[in-house]
Amino acid sequence: MKLIFATRPSALARWQTQWVISALQAAHPGLECEEKVITTQGDKILDKPLPEIGGKGLFTQELESELLSGAVHCAVHSLKDLPVESPAGLTVGCIPARAEVRDALISGRGYVLATLPAGAVVGTSSLRRAAQVLAARPDVSIQSLRGNVDTRLRKALEGQYDAIILAGAGLTRLGLDSHITQWLPLDVMIPAPGQGALAVQCRADEESTLRLLAALEDESTRKAVTAERAFLSGLGGGCSVPVAAYAVTSDQSSVISLTGLVISPDGHKMIKVASDGENAEKLGRELAKQAHTQGAHHILELITVH
Repeated sequence: MKLIFATRPSALARWQTQWVISALQAAHPGLECEEKVITTQGDKILDKPLPEIGGKGLFTQELESELLSGAVHCAVHSLKDLPVESPAGLTVGCIPARAEVRDALISGRGYVLATLPAGAVVGTSSLRRAAQVLAARPDVSIQSLRGNVDTRLRKALEGQYDAIILAGAGLTRLGLDSHITQWLPLDVMIPAPGQGALAVQCRADEESTLRLLAALEDESTRKAVTAERAFLSGLGGGCSVPVAAYAVTSDQSSVISLTGLVISPDGHKMIKVASDGENAEKLGRELAKQAHTQGAHHILELITVH
């Protein structure tokens, strides 16, 4: 059998797709796989902040169209970039074991978050990261940072920003983690729902593809990210709003521990909730209700996501 994978052209997207292909071929000797590189709108429009041009869904829509048309069998995504609602006919066929969940600060000048001077320029394309940075350091300035990982890293090392914030998983996957100045602790920077996890999307009715992908499924990762994404979905938010969530599962029990955060873009208003449960979807939605009860909808109403 042969599987064709849609992938974006960035080094990270290609790495992630190749990792999935290698893992599948190790699990299914003789399986043929090939890549089809697709440049998305998110890859083309680099001069505007993501929330202004439609959010992270711009990185997934063209790949999903290729899946629905039958031109490809699978698409590999960073799960944090994948909208919580799958288009009709598509499903997440597998979620492999999660990698690093934390965000990382990189500074060509050697700063960490605490030592950034007042007025320092911090680059990020994420409202979630920007808001949490401002909550910890309201005296710094946030500026939009676009481009692939290599481009963002170069801008930081050249001193165009005093520091930038990137997802640690992308840096470790590309072997660039030696440039990290500080791993941001989870009590300072809660990750995006699904951060550090990959999602392999396919057509929901292709049972042969689903059987092949099942070899890479990691049950504990699936449970954790399902709770995180249910929290995001319960808030009515997409993947560009300043919502953070992180869940952990125990090897000894079926309990999931979920922490969720809704924060205003300026970092001034913050609602943090936490709870445990065994049903991931139910836990995420119940925690979202708690956040709404505490006023999360007032924060989210302040944000216009196109």
